[in-house]
Amino acid sequence: MQRLSFPAMTGVSLIAMATALQAQDATISQTPGTVVLDPITLVSDGQESTEATGGVTLTQADLQALKPADVSELFSRDSAVNVAAGTGPAKRIYVLGLEQSNLAVTVDGVPQFKDSWHHGGSSFVDPAFLKRVEVEAGAAGADAGFAAAAGAVRYETLGARELLTDGRTQGGRASLSYGSNGRGVTASLAGYGVYDGFDWFAMVNTAQGDNYDDGDGNEIPGSEASNVTGIVKLGYEFEGHRVELAYEHSEDDADRPVRMNMNLEDAVYPLKLTRDTLSLTYTETAPSAMWDPELSIYLARQEYARTNFLEGRAGGDFSFDATTVGGVAKNRFDVGVGTVTAGLDWAYNDYSIDNFGDTDVPVHELETMQAGAFVQGRFEFANGIRLSTGGRLDAHRFSDWTGDRRSDTGASVNATIAYEFAPGYEVFAGASRTWLGYDLGEYGYLHARDSSTVTADGFEPATAKNYKLGLNASQGNWTGNVTLFDTRLDGLANAYYPTLDNSEEYRSKGFTLSGNYSWGSGRIGASITKADVSYDGDDLAPVGGEATPFGTVATLFIDQDIPQYNLAVGASVELADRLSGDYITDSGFAEAPGYAVVNAYAEWSPAQYQDVVVRLGVENLLDKAYYERSTYGRNLDRDVTPLYAPGRTVTLGVSMDF
Repeated sequence: MQRLSFPAMTGVSLIAMATALQAQDATISQTPGTVVLDPITLVSDGQESTEATGGVTLTQADLQALKPADVSELFSRDSAVNVAAGTGPAKRIYVLGLEQSNLAVTVDGVPQFKDSWHHGGSSFVDPAFLKRVEVEAGAAGADAGFAAAAGAVRYETLGARELLTDGRTQGGRASLSYGSNGRGVTASLAGYGVYDGFDWFAMVNTAQGDNYDDGDGNEIPGSEASNVTGIVKLGYEFEGHRVELAYEHSEDDADRPVRMNMNLEDAVYPLKLTRDTLSLTYTETAPSAMWDPELSIYLARQEYARTNFLEGRAGGDFSFDATTVGGVAKNRFDVGVGTVTAGLDWAYNDYSIDNFGDTDVPVHELETMQAGAFVQGRFEFANGIRLSTGGRLDAHRFSDWTGDRRSDTGASVNATIAYEFAPGYEVFAGASRTWLGYDLGEYGYLHARDSSTVTADGFEPATAKNYKLGLNASQGNWTGNVTLFDTRLDGLANAYYPTLDNSEEYRSKGFTLSGNYSWGSGRIGASITKADVSYDGDDLAPVGGEATPFGTVATLFIDQDIPQYNLAVGASVELADRLSGDYITDSGFAEAPGYAVVNAYAEWSPAQYQDVVVRLGVENLLDKAYYERSTYGRNLDRDVTPLYAPGRTVTLGVSMDF
């Protein structure tokens, strides 16, 4: 697989596009009575099936069953995704051992910022608003967005039209919960409706709590929940057209540690994080085979601000923020044997770092500009072959804090092919080569830097390569998947030192194995992921950042409905093996112990109040003291303690639709 070259993948893409266009004529001329094949496993609804290639999909039904309070609970049943402990400002998401900022992350199609600071979290998403989540690990489609180095994460939020049922024109949803162990009170309220061609949706969610204790009873400083999020969507449909204006705001304002992803000292200081996104989107409500467009423009801003910090230290008050404006224009063509999506996207990003520390450069400012063109085809052929392939061409410009400006252009290609060799069984293989432009890494690294900090003369655009090979099976009530993966990231930013330069290669290789069985009123599922993560050919120590040692992680879950009592119950187990070896201890870290964590829930809907749901959830039922694979490790040389996960936490909540 690794010998698959850039020209070879380009050739596959071109041949597939040509074949599909030829097949279109044959499809259009088919006579009535032609047998239409059932939807296939790999390619569905214009997107690759993420689960079919080792990724994660959470539907609205999954989210209703999970009712996650945060992103840790959101991905608690998926071994391929690991989330650090702490509250939102500390939560870093890793997919197959690679940090989320190495994936193309979108919320309702709007690209999200990369992580801005190595001690900060990588997710501002509030699960209360979500209706669907897809994590595409490895080779991503060209229409996933710019710089999809190791895959893509797509979050979709709720809206009015999918919530209104039985011909209703307006409705609402309210929920309130209280949790032990510092979780505190979480409340949300939503209202939505339609009138003539108009529709609206508005929702606010807040969580307020105290510091939690780990499984050993130790209080974790700065771990209190203190966030408010809100979203407003206004839509209008007329004569087959739809326009939607959306605004989202999230804010976390509380006392936090100096470094949010580790326990270095007990002192905490005020920290405020805000994120705002405004977008305008146009689509067709009755598209034709050749005209199914989507046009969007967006404006987003993300800010960090810490004031009243301890005087006399090298670090002090600081703030850094990023602003982006961009857009996407694309159209999906139905070519009979599949679809072809083609379009343009662009984004301008401006970064400002108000330097903490007493240096001769109080503020670092930098900017990037990207413009790209892409085409992605997804095809189902009569001989049992399914193919997703495409490419994109991007131009990227980078201007650093000294006024140094550089620009370059690069191409990306991808191909994933599957063959159903027997009913319900298919093998697949995929590969991609992605051009990432000038990677800025975590721009917060520029804190406390002086005028000696420069960009290296030889600083070049980064690239990524992905390979995957696997088998899918689906028979009756059960499904299974095994995926082998190999992801390589070359030339990412190395901002630890006075010179911004390219880093050596990060690599994650291993496998994921998953299976699910349903018996109508219940289901059981399991997944196991093993990833060997390295940097420059050597096993990686648990230092956080772009990648983390992963080892072997497994999950097991079961759900059961009990209709006669309007009751649903379920449980899940998260397991991880011990991380040990010279690559950890020689770097000054302690070996990471394994863990097994049990979570459970029960959900009841009173017979006389079908729109009311009462839920009792218990996280870390056995009160284990542990820290996730995505957490900065225990550093003996620096007396750093990992950010331990919460101990047993019991939450009782009620929600109501009206």
